[in-house]
Amino acid sequence: MHSSIRESGKGSDVVSIGAIPSEVNDAIGTGVFRTFLRQFRKNHLGMVGAVLVVLIAGIVLFAPLLVTHDPTRIMVGPRLADPSLDFLLGTDQMGRDTFSRVVVGGRIPLLVAFASLGIALAVGVVLGLIAGFGPRWLDNMLLLIFDTIRSFPGIIFALAIIALLGPSVASIIFVIAITSVPIYARVVRTQAEALRSSEYIAAERSIGAGTTRILGVHVLPNVIGPLLILVSMDVPAVIAWEAGLSFLGMGVRPPTPDWGSILNDGYSYINQSPWLVIASGIPMILATLAFTFLGEALRDIFDPKLRKDL
Repeated sequence: MHSSIRESGKGSDVVSIGAIPSEVNDAIGTGVFRTFLRQFRKNHLGMVGAVLVVLIAGIVLFAPLLVTHDPTRIMVGPRLADPSLDFLLGTDQMGRDTFSRVVVGGRIPLLVAFASLGIALAVGVVLGLIAGFGPRWLDNMLLLIFDTIRSFPGIIFALAIIALLGPSVASIIFVIAITSVPIYARVVRTQAEALRSSEYIAAERSIGAGTTRILGVHVLPNVIGPLLILVSMDVPAVIAWEAGLSFLGMGVRPPTPDWGSILNDGYSYINQSPWLVIASGIPMILATLAFTFLGEALRDIFDPKLRKDL
């Protein structure tokens, strides 16, 4: 980054252009990060959400060390057994340990959420920048594609694609990524288009700044906040989507456990063994609340209408 300083003298102007020291940039970045942390710590629900996210992620990540039985192994012992020291959450209709299945089963929803939203975010940012700074005909074409994708009811589109590709984790990730791309692309496009005609972008171009520099220095930093809010708010929705598809038999294939399939298995025995439904339902509720609290906290910090000190 360069700065320009004009000093007026007697009949002459002196223009000096110099680079801002890297220490100054580092200090600015550190100050912004500290301000963000200070604001985040003030948000109690956000802190609760962050703790829950770390706790759930830790349990899922270290699941092999926590499980007491093979989650896919069919036991010879009692079916639908009550919770005990040997089986902390009892067993299902096939004698499998419910605790082990719930702990390991959290991997699929979180994998689907982060993989699908990560792909959607990457593709959406690129397409949004192209639409915002590209030629008008390309912008119109991309908007038409976005509107076409969003015009289909989500569940019908998902069922159609999964029926075509077959039920699998990859199919679910693909469906959710495709339907999420237009959301992120529109956010980036709106910001890029607004900045495209601004005076300071024109000033940047006048001193020789290229499009790549403008996008990286001015556009992307302005969309980080809104994108973080969207992602954190979308994670609970994706977890619910994945669980719903698994509940309908369109998710991962048996015997791989996940929260939706465990809920589906337990629903048939809800009167006899209600803990099967409770065991898979509580983690989904906690994960949903955790990311919702986190998203609300990020919104309070990054939303210019709500933040106070940032």
